Amino acid sequence: MIFKIEDVTVYFPYENIYPEQYEYMVELKRSLDAKGHCLLEMPTGTGKTIALLSLITSYRLSRPDSPIKLVYCTRTVHEMEKTLAELKLLHEYQVRHLGSQAKILAIGLSSRKNLCVNPKVLAAENRDSVDAACRKRTASWVRALSAENPNVELCDYFENYEKAAENALLPPGVYTLEDLRTFGKNRGWCPYFLARHMVQFANVIVYSYQYLLDPKVAGIISKELQKETVVVFDEAHNIDNVCIEALSVSVRRVTLEGANRNLNKIRQEIDRFKATDAGRLRAEYNRLVEGLALRGDLSGTDQWLANPALPHDILKEAVPGNIRRAEHFVHVLRRLLQYLGGRLDTDNVEKESPVSFVSSLNSQAGIEQKTLKFCYDRLQSLMLTLEITDTDDFLPIQTVCDFATLVGTYARGFSIIIEPYDERMPHIPDPILQLSCHDASLAIKPVFDRFQSVVITSGTLSPIDLYPRLLSFNPVVSRSFKMSMTRDCICPMVLTRGSDQLPVSTKFDMRSDPGVVRNYGKFLVEMVSIVPDGVVCFFVSYSYMDGIIATWNETGILKEIMQQKLVFIETQDVVETTLALDNYRRACDCGRGAVFFSVARGKVAEGIDFDRHYGRLVVMFGVPFQYTLSKILLARLEYLRDTFQIKEGDFLTFDALRQAAQCVGRVIRSKADYGMMIFADKRYSRHDKRSKLPGWILSHLRDAHLNLSTDMAIHIAREFLRKMAQPYDKAGTMGRKTLLTQEDLEKMAETGVQDMAY
Repeated sequence: MIFKIEDVTVYFPYENIYPEQYEYMVELKRSLDAKGHCLLEMPTGTGKTIALLSLITSYRLSRPDSPIKLVYCTRTVHEMEKTLAELKLLHEYQVRHLGSQAKILAIGLSSRKNLCVNPKVLAAENRDSVDAACRKRTASWVRALSAENPNVELCDYFENYEKAAENALLPPGVYTLEDLRTFGKNRGWCPYFLARHMVQFANVIVYSYQYLLDPKVAGIISKELQKETVVVFDEAHNIDNVCIEALSVSVRRVTLEGANRNLNKIRQEIDRFKATDAGRLRAEYNRLVEGLALRGDLSGTDQWLANPALPHDILKEAVPGNIRRAEHFVHVLRRLLQYLGGRLDTDNVEKESPVSFVSSLNSQAGIEQKTLKFCYDRLQSLMLTLEITDTDDFLPIQTVCDFATLVGTYARGFSIIIEPYDERMPHIPDPILQLSCHDASLAIKPVFDRFQSVVITSGTLSPIDLYPRLLSFNPVVSRSFKMSMTRDCICPMVLTRGSDQLPVSTKFDMRSDPGVVRNYGKFLVEMVSIVPDGVVCFFVSYSYMDGIIATWNETGILKEIMQQKLVFIETQDVVETTLALDNYRRACDCGRGAVFFSVARGKVAEGIDFDRHYGRLVVMFGVPFQYTLSKILLARLEYLRDTFQIKEGDFLTFDALRQAAQCVGRVIRSKADYGMMIFADKRYSRHDKRSKLPGWILSHLRDAHLNLSTDMAIHIAREFLRKMAQPYDKAGTMGRKTLLTQEDLEKMAETGVQDMAY
């Protein structure tokens, strides 16, 4: 359908549109017109992605004199592929109506592991090994050496891409990762370097959050992006955690041992070069005297990772004299490793600010703050000079230089925490030194400053007013949308008591109570006997899930569950979990039915959809608070309280409830779907907890469902499932209009009414 929103003609590839999609587009357009940032919470399963893509690409078509670029950030490769598939459908629709003027170039960009087509490189087992195997065949000095020695192995795909030079271009179209690999194989070009080259020409780029938020990656991939860019962070409820992880570094004993081995190798290489090619080391020294301004001249294959500090914090000046010579720099790093090793030899938890850490380092090891700031860039320069390609072996020394650069650059928003062991296993010594970032706004500030509009959107952004404070920005639009429905296909309930009227909760003083564990088990046994197909259960942690399943096994509850449905369990091993999910789906498909035990904040809770018969019921056992004795969490809470005046309790509740909402939201992925959401903990009945759930869940949570025992919940579930089995009016012609046609939109435009559905 084609309709107008003010002065923009929107091309939407479906015959009908949901009212909330239309409202979403109106708010998004307001934000683009104002050239500002926005926060939009849209219920799951209401076509958020296609609404975003339709409006932004149509907006671009309506402003041919000032075209905007769209950068769409997703969390997983699976979500990236889904977004590109939607965009492909939209692009075909626009070209059908507008012809060649609607043609765009849209690409997905991922790591070498996901784009490489060279079978010898792909044989490496993990991402870092694939990167290193690629560099061994594509680095400039390796290619120069192959001219003299034909036995040096190169990558044919990269060589063909280099030969094509200016002609190595992608024709207009939408390219998924699979399309890029196919195109690369057919042309004999390297898809990874082709995609990186095309980033500057593409109208739409879809890639991971890290490509914009992690300075090490963003400094290489995203530095060329123009100001007139709209950045979308999809499923961005955890964006503050992504920002914090991008600027945090952990150093363990094994890191220091690996770094020492790296330094020995570097020392040998320096001695070899002194004997065979001393001119290279001299040339590097002269370049460092003038300043580290070589980064822009590197070929794409020689670039490793950019500086871990944010762009405006990197010093644009000459490297300090005491680390210009290669052997002097190695000596400084040895002293740094020795100091860090000494700090890890402790029996007590220590916490200090970067300022006091740098001061102590200076007095004990004689390393100044300015020297620390240059560690990362100096290591990069040295590794290029020494022509080191197996970068995966040098990750430990890179981590140490990461740490040194960040601790030397930032005085505020960070803490250094040294823990001699994991508190949950105090008998196992496992010292760890963590540079922990507490301020999420540090990593995302350059994105807000650089780009015209940043859209932060998800199905679970409640309470929405906390995000501007956490990320310190002022959105021009901040809005939470409700879900229009022809029938109440969501049934949220709060279970507070078992059938014996004892309260149920995972509070620390109650979680191991045999009565609570028994009531949870009996409740699940009753539920699996009446709910068809798939049931998904989320627990607050792996340790709690292990304990409760072991108890259920001893008491025979697990056996009762397995008489009704098969049981599958998420583990911390990705391969095992993938296999369990696959078998869970097969059990649901063949009618046997299954129960999937999972963990809040785990892989399954974040990225797997349990739509249709794969999830008719989702149970959240407990409130998924973070581990509140974690020293890093306590330091962050203290920083949030002092800097942003956010109370500890408010932040912990907000964080737990967004995780709970994310878990239960997995069950509804479209309006034709239906499912029950059960919050099994008495604390959810309190107003201060449940009020932080998204509005689209709260609007279906009736007062009568707030304080249920097992028997009452079973009765409500039976009634709900019976109601869902009846035929229903999909278009909503009988009353509530949930599918708008082109005529409806034209009427709304004439009358100025935008609220037909509610």
